[in-house]
Amino acid sequence: MPEVNKNIKDVGTGFASFLSPPGPEVIRFTVGQPDFDTPEAIVQSAKDSLDRGETAYTRTQGSEELCSAVTNHLKIHDISIPSEDIVIAPGCKQAVLYAMMATLDPGDEVLLLAPAWPSYDGMLKMIGAVPIHVPVNRENYHPDFEALERAVSDKTKAIMINSPNNPTGAVYEPREVEMLVEFAVKNDLWIIDDMIYATLVWEEYGYTSPSTFDGGKERTITVGGWSKGWAMTGWRLGWIGGPTKVMDAVKKVNASAATHVATFLMPAAVTALSLEKETKEMADSFHKRRDVIHKLLDDLPGINVPKPEGAFYALCDVSGTGMDDVEFATRALKEAKVQLIPGSLMQGGEGLVRISYATSMENIEEGVRRLRSWLSNA
Repeated sequence: MPEVNKNIKDVGTGFASFLSPPGPEVIRFTVGQPDFDTPEAIVQSAKDSLDRGETAYTRTQGSEELCSAVTNHLKIHDISIPSEDIVIAPGCKQAVLYAMMATLDPGDEVLLLAPAWPSYDGMLKMIGAVPIHVPVNRENYHPDFEALERAVSDKTKAIMINSPNNPTGAVYEPREVEMLVEFAVKNDLWIIDDMIYATLVWEEYGYTSPSTFDGGKERTITVGGWSKGWAMTGWRLGWIGGPTKVMDAVKKVNASAATHVATFLMPAAVTALSLEKETKEMADSFHKRRDVIHKLLDDLPGINVPKPEGAFYALCDVSGTGMDDVEFATRALKEAKVQLIPGSLMQGGEGLVRISYATSMENIEEGVRRLRSWLSNA
């Protein structure tokens, strides 16, 4: 019998083993999606599109109106990409894969700031590229530039940036992003910038695009989407934009892989980018939850947690409890009825657990109360 793709055997399943829905008695700190409904105006726009019969094939890269709306949205972050160089993809995850497929050859190395979202590792392995996990500074989860210098080689082709970051909650300072660009220019690397959490920043300096610095625009592929900031995870809508030669390749990948996203979702995506009140209310809510959960977690015995700066994750060092991260997460589920993600599911995450605070304030307070009670008696 023929064999399956040999690359697949090295691809992990990410957080899947710790994402299985538990019983109703368990507080879940695992799911990385907003606990809000998609704003009604967006839903209504999709319904109206269906009523108009907009269910046939359309422009492969996305409607002209939608691509222009993304271009205008990116200007908020000082990102300048013409609409002709925007492609709408079936989710931000797919857009990241498109960026990798368009820029990497088998054997190329890509630097990941570790611990990194595990899907990056899996995608690279699927296409025959090589993920190189470079540890970040543990005290704040920001880049360790000496470690990056040690990790780069003549096979290095790209660096992946995700700020605000999943799983760490870190938001890189503008000077740090500029230094990452300088590093990429010196080593002639592509920069894949995953800005999916750009609307969820709790620091005054905000999200910073590498394309805004000298040498950054011509090597940065910007990837984002609607899932997190607009509570549209199940809609599977993302965008990718960048230099024309990269986007010409991305258009070929998209045409062969997906043709285009659902036609009737495109007007809804345009509507989403026009909303301000609803997205601000969601962001403000997560900001308040960040303040509460960090204070509560920081008081737990044996736990050290840098203050999250964006997204909706807190990455806790649990080594002070005498348990490794898998034992901690396993026992927390069994004994405290709290579900967490162990960090060792990501290379460089050993001794850490990820907590998502994209849940109600009631769940946050009760979940941490259970952890405190359990740790006090463990």
